[in-house]
Amino acid sequence: MGHRLRRGRDAGRLPAFDAEAYKERNAVERCIARLKQWRGLAMRTDKLALADQSALHLTALLIWPLS
Repeated sequence: MGHRLRRGRDAGRLPAFDAEAYKERNAVERCIARLKQWRGLAMRTDKLALADQSALHLTALLIWPLS
C-alpha cells in the first residue's frame, strides 16, 4: 500500500480512467443492487423470461417513488 501512497493523487489508477463513465457505472450498479433487494428478482426462480421481465417492471414501479 505504501507504493500507492507514494504515487500521489493518482494512486495507481490507469491513465485512461474516465471519471464520468465511472459515475454512470456506479449509478447503474446501485440501481441493480436495489432491484435485487426484491427477493423474486434476486433468486430468479421463474422459468419464463416473461415472468422475469414482469417482476422487473413491477419492482421498478415499486421503488420508483423512493429514488
